[in-house]
Amino acid sequence: MTETPHHHRPTLKQKNKPFKSKHATKGALKEVAKGRTQRQSPKARASANAAAQLRTNRRNSAKQVQLKKRQGLVSATRIFSGVDGAPRIVAIVPLTEDVKARDVSEKLAQAIDATLEEDANTGLQKLRADRFKTSLQFMPLPYRQMYASLDACKVADYVVFVLSPNVEVDQWGDTLLRTLQAQGLPEVITVVLSDEPMELKEKSGIMKSLLSFIQYFVPGQSRVYDMHHGSDALNAVRALCEGKPSDVKWREGRTWILGERVDWVNGMLTVTGVVRGSHLSVNRLVHIPNHGDFQTAKIMSAPLARHSKAGHAGAMEIEPQLLAEPDESSADSLVSSNDPDDMANEQTWPTEEEMQGTANGHDGSEKIPDAKAGTTPKAVRKIPKGMSEYQAAWIIDESEEEGEEDEKDGEAEGGEVEMDEVEKVEEEEMVELPAEDAEMETNGRRSVAFQDLDAEEEERQLQSWRNRKREEEDDLAFPDEIDTPLDVPARTRFQRYRGLRSFRTSPWDPYENLPRDYARIFQFEDFKRTERAVKRRAEEEAGIEAGTRVTIYLKDVPKEAAQVFPGRPFVAFSLLQHEHKKTVLNFTVQRNTEYDGSVRSKDPLVLCVGPRRLRVNPIYSQHLRGGGKGANNVHKFERYLRHGVTNVATIYGPVVYGKQPCTLLRETEDPQAPQLVAMGSFLHPDTTRIIAKRIILTGHPFKIHKKTATIRYMFFNPEDVEYFKPIQLHTKYGRTGHIKESLGTHGYYKAHFDGPINQMDTVCMSLYKRVYPKWSDLWRESESYRMFGHLVLARSAQ
Repeated sequence: MTETPHHHRPTLKQKNKPFKSKHATKGALKEVAKGRTQRQSPKARASANAAAQLRTNRRNSAKQVQLKKRQGLVSATRIFSGVDGAPRIVAIVPLTEDVKARDVSEKLAQAIDATLEEDANTGLQKLRADRFKTSLQFMPLPYRQMYASLDACKVADYVVFVLSPNVEVDQWGDTLLRTLQAQGLPEVITVVLSDEPMELKEKSGIMKSLLSFIQYFVPGQSRVYDMHHGSDALNAVRALCEGKPSDVKWREGRTWILGERVDWVNGMLTVTGVVRGSHLSVNRLVHIPNHGDFQTAKIMSAPLARHSKAGHAGAMEIEPQLLAEPDESSADSLVSSNDPDDMANEQTWPTEEEMQGTANGHDGSEKIPDAKAGTTPKAVRKIPKGMSEYQAAWIIDESEEEGEEDEKDGEAEGGEVEMDEVEKVEEEEMVELPAEDAEMETNGRRSVAFQDLDAEEEERQLQSWRNRKREEEDDLAFPDEIDTPLDVPARTRFQRYRGLRSFRTSPWDPYENLPRDYARIFQFEDFKRTERAVKRRAEEEAGIEAGTRVTIYLKDVPKEAAQVFPGRPFVAFSLLQHEHKKTVLNFTVQRNTEYDGSVRSKDPLVLCVGPRRLRVNPIYSQHLRGGGKGANNVHKFERYLRHGVTNVATIYGPVVYGKQPCTLLRETEDPQAPQLVAMGSFLHPDTTRIIAKRIILTGHPFKIHKKTATIRYMFFNPEDVEYFKPIQLHTKYGRTGHIKESLGTHGYYKAHFDGPINQMDTVCMSLYKRVYPKWSDLWRESESYRMFGHLVLARSAQ
C-alpha cells in the first residue's frame, strides 16, 4: 500500500496582494491588452461633459429644440393659415351601417356654433372655424363604398373613422381598414356616434373596447371621441384645426387636387380646386382615377370672392387670370408604349412548300367559305359538328389564349405536335363557323355569361373549383413535379424547356426569344439615376405654389368624366416625368393573413399603387434575401402565393417612382366589396429579371448496382432518352448523376451517380422555361358595374 502525499487545505494557503496596474511595466500592460488599443471618444471628454452639465447650456439646447419644433409646425400649417388659406381636407369614413358621415359633420359644426356650406353637386361640405382661424372641408362618404373611400384618403389631411357602440365592424370594414393601413394613412381621429347617448354604466367599457379595436390598425390612437358629449366634440374639432397633418411617405414630391367644381367647357374638362402637395407643373400629365392620363391645356386662377369687412351681402368678384400654358418642347406626351416594327426583325425566305401552302400538312385546297349576304366575317372558327352557336360562344379561340400558360400537369403547351391520325379525325368532326362582328361577339358573351348551364357543365365547373384546392396542396407537397405524358413525346411536350447545371450561376441571356410585348415597353439604362434626375428637375421647375386655387383645363377627356356624384370625390393627381410609359414592374408582396382563398399566378386582380388602379394578371417569383439579383438574375417561378412568404409580383405597367405601397384586390360579386389578397411595396422596374418556371420529371430506380441504376417511368421511348441525355440528374436524397445509355424501347435508361442510391429514392430531372406576365390595363369602376349589375338585379328580383 502506497502512502499518499500530505496536502494542506486550500484555505491555509497564503495569498499575497496583487500589484496594482499603475505600477506594472509597459510590457506587462501590452501583454494584458493583447493588442487592443483604447481610444477615448470625443464625446466622453471631461471638458465636453462639464460643458453639457452647465445650466445655461442645457437651457440653450432646450430652447433650440423648441424653436425647431415650432418652425416645423409653422411651415407645415402655413398653407392653412389666413383668410384665404387652404381648407383642411377631412374624410369621414363610416365603418358600420348604422352611422352616417353627415351626422358627424353636423355634430362638429354644432360644437363651434358654425354653419356648414354644402355643394349639392359634389357633396363636399365646408366649415369656417373662425375660432381657430382656419377652415375645414369635409368629404362625407357613404357606407360600403370601397374605392371612393380609398381615393378620399389619398388626398385627405385627416381621416375620421366613425364607429358605433351598438354594431360591430363587419368584414367589409375590416378589409377597408387593412387596405388603408397598407395604402398609407394620414392623421387619424376616431369618433363614436349613435342615435341615443350611451348609458353611463356601459360607456366606459364600450369606449375602452372601441379604443382597443382601432389601436390594432392605428397604434397611435390615444382616445375615442363621443359625439354626444359636447366637450369631446369640441376637442375633436380642436384636433382637426390645430393639429399638424402627418406626412404620407408616398405623397412626397407629388401634387394633387380635390375637385370642388367639375365642368365640361368647349370640349375640355375643367377641374377647380386648391393645389396641394408640391408645385403644379402645366407640362406634366394629370391622372384621373377610373379614366386615365391626360394633358393640360392651360391653368387659370380661381380665387374665391372676398366679402367686405363691413359685413354687406355683396362680395368682390376677382377675374381669373392665366397662370400657365404648356411648352410644346418640354410637355409630356401621351405615348405610353412603343409600336413594334415587325419588318425590323430577322427574316427568312419561305420554302417552296410554304409558298405552295403545303406546310404543316395543309394542301391549300381548303378555302374560306363565302360570307353571308350583308356580312363580312372577320375570322372563321372550327367547332364540333352539331354544336349550336350558343354552345360555340363558350369555345375560347386560340388567339385569345395566346401567351397564356396552362398550369395543369397533363395538358400540352403551344407548339405541341399531335399525331396525324388524331388530327384527321378531329378535322372530320369539326365544322366551320364564321365569327360575328367584334362588338356583337362581345355583347353576346356578356349576355351568355350568367345564363343557366346544363347539369353536366355545372358539375364540371364545380369539380374544377373543388380540385383547385387539392392542386395547391399537391404543389406544396410535391413542388413542380409532373408526370411525363404517354401519348406525346417528351421532347415535343417540353421543347420550350432547358436544363441548367446550376440554377444560381448558369448563364441565361435575358434578351433571347423575347415576346412581342417586350417590343412595346421602355427600358431604363440606369433607373436610379433617372429617378434622381426627374425628382431634381421637378423641384427646380417653376410651377404653381401649393395652396393656390386654380382651374385646370384637360384635353381629350371623355365626357362621362365630368359626371360627379355626391359621396364620390373627384380627385386628380399630377404625374412625374416618364410615369406614363409602360415597363416591367416588380413588387414585393405578402399575402393577407385573413384571406384564405387560393392565389395562383396569372389570376386576375386589381393592383392599387399610388394614384393608379390597374387590372393585372401578375406572376410570382422567389424573392432573394436582401433583394439581390444573384449571379445570373434568374428567379424561380411560384405557382401560388402562399402565407408567410414574401414573393415578387411582376406585371407590365406604367413607371413608378419611389417605394410606393401597393395592394392586390380580388373582385367579388359585389363591386364595392373586394377581397384584400396581398399588400407590399414597389421593388424596381428590372426588365432583365428572368422568371424561370421549373418542372421536375421523376423516375423510379428499377435495378441498382452500387452507383449505377436502371431508371424507368421518366421517359417512354428511347428518342426522349437521347434528347435529354446531356441534362444532369439528381435524387431527393441528395445524389447527382447523369444518363449513360438507353435500354430497350420503353424509355428505360442506365444512370451513374456520385454515390450509392437507395431503392426508396426518386430520380429527378429539372427543366426550366422563362415565363412572362400579361399586359395590364386601366381598371375602371364602370366596367365592374356592367359586369355584375345584371347579376345583382337578378338576385334582388329573386
